Amino acid sequence: MLLWLLVMRNDYSDLTIIIPVLNECQTINILVRRLLDRYHNCSIIVADDGSTDGTNEIVKKFSIENKKVLLLDRTNKPKHGLTASVIDAALRVQTSKIVVMDGDLQHPPEKVSAIHKALDESDLVVAVRTYIKDWDLHRKIISRFVSSFVYFVMRLRNKQVCNDILSGFFGIKSHLFKSIIKKNKRQFVGSGYKVLLDILRVSNTNLNMAEVEYRTFHKREYGKSKANIKQFIAVMKSTLS
Repeated sequence: MLLWLLVMRNDYSDLTIIIPVLNECQTINILVRRLLDRYHNCSIIVADDGSTDGTNEIVKKFSIENKKVLLLDRTNKPKHGLTASVIDAALRVQTSKIVVMDGDLQHPPEKVSAIHKALDESDLVVAVRTYIKDWDLHRKIISRFVSSFVYFVMRLRNKQVCNDILSGFFGIKSHLFKSIIKKNKRQFVGSGYKVLLDILRVSNTNLNMAEVEYRTFHKREYGKSKANIKQFIAVMKSTLS
């Protein structure tokens, strides 16, 4: 009986982890291995938005070794963007829970378990950054301004908010996410980068929302950051749509 309880406690067959990527060959191998080692029986969908650095080849090898890993190759899709990638992946999910996280190792894989557990009682679980390390002053100022602007506009519209509304690391019940997508797909900014923001903006229901804190969000160790003025414009577009 005790052995059965331990097995069930460590079973994640009800979870799909969605990882939207673009040119993450230096990190995707590390991340997928960590997730597979830590979360027994979980499913992983890597939504590749047209990488040219071999990211998709790395994921293909994983998918051959493990049927729980799926490469969603979006190279020839008419609409590109992180949000479009996550939406495409979410509609393919067959488990009851979804966790969305970046592929650059800035989101700690060990926090997936806390999000997964919190989804037992909540519709939406947001991983909230409590400390950002190694960002330069310029990026901190822009990030703070954008976050404050988004928070203010969402409050003005009587929309739900959380303590890290621009988080790219969150969990959601699959049936809820699919329902929101099907009812509001045209309202999502597919070329945008903040799926959580779009979910809260387009949802007309009062979601049962929880938060999971993680201490450090730092500069990426590998590859090139995709944070630029284009991303901030996309966030503004999502907010004002």
